[in-house]
Amino acid sequence: MANQGEVSTRVNPAAHAFIRGLHNLRPWHRGCVATIGSFDGVHLGHQAILRQLIDVAKHHNLPAVVIVFEPQPHEFFSRDKAPARLMRLRDKIQALLAAGVQRVLCVRFNDSLRSLSAEAFVQKVLLDGLAIKHLVVGDDFRFGCDRRGDFALLQRIGSERGFDVSDTCTLEIKGERVSSTRIRQLLEAGDFAQAEILLGKPYSIHGRIGYGQQLGRQLGVPTANVHLHRYRSPLHGVFTVSVKFRDGSTQQGVANIGVRPTVTGDKKPLLEVHLFDFTRTIYGEMIDVIFHSKLRDEKKFNSLEELQLQLQTDIAQARQFFSHFPV
Repeated sequence: MANQGEVSTRVNPAAHAFIRGLHNLRPWHRGCVATIGSFDGVHLGHQAILRQLIDVAKHHNLPAVVIVFEPQPHEFFSRDKAPARLMRLRDKIQALLAAGVQRVLCVRFNDSLRSLSAEAFVQKVLLDGLAIKHLVVGDDFRFGCDRRGDFALLQRIGSERGFDVSDTCTLEIKGERVSSTRIRQLLEAGDFAQAEILLGKPYSIHGRIGYGQQLGRQLGVPTANVHLHRYRSPLHGVFTVSVKFRDGSTQQGVANIGVRPTVTGDKKPLLEVHLFDFTRTIYGEMIDVIFHSKLRDEKKFNSLEELQLQLQTDIAQARQFFSHFPV
């Protein structure tokens, strides 16, 4: 899971909006309204919590702060068995700031933090670190060593130490709770329409185009390669996609996410995108790859010639998709 949490100091907007670690907290960060969670995907359920957080922060005339952990606690405990993230940390931070929060505090989740009692966590992070005035969390929120801390404990400590605690309401759509787990299940099943409803937007992957082995060009199917910087991806296979560039223009195409078993059998998944009727040089550009439908699973072919034939079939099917569902 090492690369999942990588984020550079280039995260924008405003350097002070992202605080990496408790050791980087400064006196001017004290006094805020906060919430705690993984916020993977920043889906509609998360967005409802953020609106509640921002409303309370405005009422108190204080900054709205989101506390996240890196790695996420379930990744720390489950390691390689943890589910794939819907988005990288960098993208999550940008989505949280775009939603209107003033700051994101990323706390390193390690043995030292996990061993803190619930009371010690409140003291170290919420009081000594942030001097919170109000905490917004779900009434099923658990924290501290062995998850012994709960909503009732937070209310008791808050009444003693001068901060309020309010719970978040669960967002349901068609009787089902909106959650990152549910969205991962929908993506795995290829149900992008339903995933889009829960996310509030089409599922996409953001990344920079890098250099590859140029094999696609040799096969007559040049690709733009995006390194995912993660060991696991919520998507695997071949998909119809559209790519959005920084200038706002879009281009239709077909994409593969996987380990390329016919060619190299990579350990880390790679996103390869072939754009239809496209010749512009785009190495180094940041793009958003938006997923629309799944064509097939990734598979190992007996030869490059067999792979080349399948790629042409994939492209034909993708073009047919877009002829019926133009994007």
